[in-house]
Amino acid sequence: MRQIVLDTETTGLEHSQGHRVIEIGCVELLSRRPTGRTFHKYLCPDREVDPGALAVHGITNDFLATQPRFKDVADELLSFIDGAELVIHNATFDVGFLDAELKRLGREARVTQLCTVLDTLALARQMHPGQRNSLDALCKRYSVDNSRRDLHGALLDARILADVYLAMTGGQGDLTLGAEPVVQNVTDSAARRASRPPVRIPVVRATEAELAAHEAILAALDKASGNKTLFRQH
Repeated sequence: MRQIVLDTETTGLEHSQGHRVIEIGCVELLSRRPTGRTFHKYLCPDREVDPGALAVHGITNDFLATQPRFKDVADELLSFIDGAELVIHNATFDVGFLDAELKRLGREARVTQLCTVLDTLALARQMHPGQRNSLDALCKRYSVDNSRRDLHGALLDARILADVYLAMTGGQGDLTLGAEPVVQNVTDSAARRASRPPVRIPVVRATEAELAAHEAILAALDKASGNKTLFRQH
């Protein structure tokens, strides 16, 4: 499976109020392993960044004035994400902004027509109901290093989210798939010499007092369940 972990930074919170995408960061996963391929662009929004947004990501108007516009990178972005499953934290926000950018260009395609979308915020709320499920909170919960995240950044956050997503859903895929055996260059005799010697495992049997206590517990369970204790049926 090909997955793209995606994040954006914007000039403000609402695309319906004319706010624009100013940074896009994507990290590619193939069979749950990072491939090293990324997509990263800063974008000129042709409008001012709100002070509140600037405080979050620190991307200034002067810096953005020298960057390409969304129309200049749209084809490259769509080619990079086409056919993948997008992994996004609070997907409604990012997908809404990207769709708004596509609409401004007169493009008929929308993100969900090109990709499926997995929202890690919705997933985290299912897994950890009633708890904080921000990206920073998930980093703490799953011991993911976010020490470089003084300010938000689309590519940095996509990389962090990739680690969080893999931790949330069971880690990377089997690292032995498609790999050569670890001892492929080791002779049979060397492999035999490295084998662990047999170990005698001691057996500790229950005492009479422990057996009597166990029987008393089973008797109480029998009484409470109407003699339907499953333990006694095996």
